[in-house]
Amino acid sequence: MSAQAVSVGGLSLKNPVLVASGTFGYGREFAPLFDLSRLGGIMVKGVSVTPWAGNAGVRVAETESGMLNAIGLQNPGLQHFLDVDWPWLRRFDTAVVVNVVGHSVAEYVAVTEAVTAAGVGAVELNVSCPNIADGLVFGTDERALFGLVSAVRKVTALPLIVKLSPNTSGPLPYARAAVEAGADALSLINTVLGVAIDRNSGQTVLGNRTGGLSGPAIRPIALRFVLEVAAALPVDLIGMGGIATAQDAVSFLQAGAGAVAVGTALFRDPWTALRIIDELPAALSTAGYQTVDEAVGRAVRQERERRDGRGRS
Repeated sequence: MSAQAVSVGGLSLKNPVLVASGTFGYGREFAPLFDLSRLGGIMVKGVSVTPWAGNAGVRVAETESGMLNAIGLQNPGLQHFLDVDWPWLRRFDTAVVVNVVGHSVAEYVAVTEAVTAAGVGAVELNVSCPNIADGLVFGTDERALFGLVSAVRKVTALPLIVKLSPNTSGPLPYARAAVEAGADALSLINTVLGVAIDRNSGQTVLGNRTGGLSGPAIRPIALRFVLEVAAALPVDLIGMGGIATAQDAVSFLQAGAGAVAVGTALFRDPWTALRIIDELPAALSTAGYQTVDEAVGRAVRQERERRDGRGRS
């Protein structure tokens, strides 16, 4: 077993570095650049029951330290994934996590049943995209989230990951609901709702008006969400949000994530995930760790030690 191998929510990864859904497509664009088998895992672009066209108009806008996107979860649908993308992806020696999207519980269940039967590695429920008309409201309604995760849990024995929204007052109510309903792990975080305005026209840039902010600008928010959930709940976490270096990855591990996913950085440098994989052992060693497991949750433990120390004084 590799020294970097980890297990998150029952999903075995050869290393703790995945690529985030919506930033890697289904892998085909990156395959000519490097061997996809080097990745810990691929979290594929969202898959819905039927094809989704996505949003009209401008869908991407660059911002300081990040980008806004309003793609609208465009995808060719479940049957295309099963017939075309999955047979191609399964050739690679890496975990494949299918990001599932839908407008109803029945749609999530249908996609999950189908990809489970196909033999994918894990399911990630996207309940938090801010770029479609209904906003995937499951992510901001605790009771609806509990009902969705419970229904999906009944139809799959695969590792079940829930991708939570940062567009709430805090992560804990939604994290608890997902875990109590049967989630094996949580992805933290999805994009943060934002707007770009053209300085000359005064009009919003994106056709959807609002979009999801990603990149280094949201890293402190993502770290906060990971740290808060790790301190409160015994659940495995996959950290994401502005990760561009091995040092960034170590910070997420320290905050309590057992693995990380690289996203927006791939648009600037497609080899970012591989660079992080290669540089992670040295970054861990510099921080005083011999293994990934030693780093996971260190910031949580230190906070508890400080709190306990104050309590005894």
